[in-house]
Amino acid sequence: MSDVKITFPDGSVKEFASGVPVRDVAKSISGRLAKEALAAEVNGRVVDIDYNVTDDSSVKIFTFNDEEGKRVFRHSSAHLMAEAVKNLFPHTVLGIGPAIAEGFYYDFDSEHKFTPDDLEKIEKEMQRLVKEKQAFVRREMPREEALGYFNEKEEKFKVELIKDLPDEEAISFYSQGDFTDLCAGPHVPDTGYLKAFKLLSVAGAYWRGDENNPQLQRIYGTSFQKKSQLEEYLHRREEAKKRDHRKLGTQLELFTIVEEGPGFPIFLPKGMVLRNQLEDFWRREHTKAGYLEIKTPIILNRSLWENSGHWEHYQENMYFTQIDEQDFAIKPMNCPGGMLVYRQQQHSYRDLPLRTAELGLVHRHELSGVLHGLMRVRAFTQDDAHIFMLPEQITDEIKNVIDLVDKFYNVFGFKYHVELSTKPEKAMGSDEIWEETTASLETALKEKGMEYVINEGDGAFYGPKIDFHLEDCLGRTWQCGTIQLDSLMPEKFDLTYIGEDGQKHRPVMIHRVVFGSIERFIGILIEHYAGAFPSWLAPVQVKILPIAERFNEYAFGLKQVMAERGIRVEVDERNEKVGYKIRQGQMAKVPYMLIVGEREEQEHTVSVRQREKGDMGAVPVNQFIEDLLLAIAEKRS
Repeated sequence: MSDVKITFPDGSVKEFASGVPVRDVAKSISGRLAKEALAAEVNGRVVDIDYNVTDDSSVKIFTFNDEEGKRVFRHSSAHLMAEAVKNLFPHTVLGIGPAIAEGFYYDFDSEHKFTPDDLEKIEKEMQRLVKEKQAFVRREMPREEALGYFNEKEEKFKVELIKDLPDEEAISFYSQGDFTDLCAGPHVPDTGYLKAFKLLSVAGAYWRGDENNPQLQRIYGTSFQKKSQLEEYLHRREEAKKRDHRKLGTQLELFTIVEEGPGFPIFLPKGMVLRNQLEDFWRREHTKAGYLEIKTPIILNRSLWENSGHWEHYQENMYFTQIDEQDFAIKPMNCPGGMLVYRQQQHSYRDLPLRTAELGLVHRHELSGVLHGLMRVRAFTQDDAHIFMLPEQITDEIKNVIDLVDKFYNVFGFKYHVELSTKPEKAMGSDEIWEETTASLETALKEKGMEYVINEGDGAFYGPKIDFHLEDCLGRTWQCGTIQLDSLMPEKFDLTYIGEDGQKHRPVMIHRVVFGSIERFIGILIEHYAGAFPSWLAPVQVKILPIAERFNEYAFGLKQVMAERGIRVEVDERNEKVGYKIRQGQMAKVPYMLIVGEREEQEHTVSVRQREKGDMGAVPVNQFIEDLLLAIAEKRS
């Protein structure tokens, strides 16, 4: 038997007998790797760990530490759950069961309505199947045999999926025990690998995501290699529930969403204080960075959206109206308005780079099923900026934006990682333009010494982009900031500048946001801080608690002095015990509570309770004010 050469990710090469299982390739590296290996990539294709390598190949081994390893593990967990459901509820019809971020789900069509008690029963059956260590076995069938097999089992959704597969494609299946499912794979070697799992919830889901199709029952779950990892995840999940911005938004009187406006949040007075602090911070920093603020219309004529490409590429997400028998669209993006601003005068190369910025309200149609508090809405404000520049200014301007984004996220204590998104399937412009603009973004990232990953095919339809994914205190990631490089919009809108040669030239432009959606960013901040905002952001920074009614006058005098210095302060003058008032202040997550009574009034002091540190004792009024103003200026707690 001839030998094959295996090339590993580090470039090293080993020879093996042809037909060697990937598991043995892993064993040649270390016994531990062979034990932990879940799947592998062979020449770019992800395969089972028992796949036989018959030709010279590049091989990468995946464990649970790799994202692909987690995906295989959790997809196998979905199959395990489906087997358990079919064992307990034999008349259930199977939908699909993919891995998702931090878990998996499976869709079922059943007359039985699954309950929390059922999830416990399904978990017990899954545990029994794990102990059996059933092997995941791959096989292929001809199309007609596959259709016959699933028709006989009365699995109508599987039959539909098979019919949609290309004629030339082999129909692959995986079986474990007596359970067989249509699946491309790969899977872990056997069910014994899947020891730590938890079924989390049941929700409705339309077959293939189409609201015209039947609604199925979707069971969500998660799984990990170790019980300790599962317990840590479940703890974080419980903590996330406590931090749910929808719950805290109501409790802290920040925002509401009413039946009359689904997806259209209403900001309450305290929420507006928080929002205005963010916008004021945004304005100050952008002024320092050389941006000019603009405001463009919410409704613009159809011709503009046709010219921008949104009418063709984005129409399903837009809202429309008619004015004077002409078609208009409510803007889903601020970019075309930014083009109109640039076009108001002829620019010289000396004017560039021109940095315009806008806090622009946009509207996008979202299905009701995906709306989620402030995180997924139909109307939101983007902190857009459009930078028009000379080609030789591209790298420096991108680096400047990276620095600005970094400054913002550091203020809030966010770590982040960066992704470079390339040309999507649906895109404007030639491959050559896309290659040039993508290379410019890569150059800027490399010159900044930033680590990044390539996100293939996820660019905007008019250009590649850099996305910033920030990490909150629970380790969850959120895509917020983005930098999009665009050579196409200036062409479509015939934007020009007069060069040194006296001729007209085409500028290059950057689209970028820092917060992304201000509404969504506020939702993230609520959960990140659990509603306990740092003092500079807190809607109420100080609450004064007189211990008896006769000290109200002193309390209101303090309030006036602090308010005149720009501190947001309230007095709790209710005729309640001070302990009750303190508990109420803690519930409201106010950074500072000042208890005042006879001694404080006589000595012109305040007894300070800081939210995290508790009782800090008596402090002279002026000292407290100056210390607080310094903390606010430095954006500390």
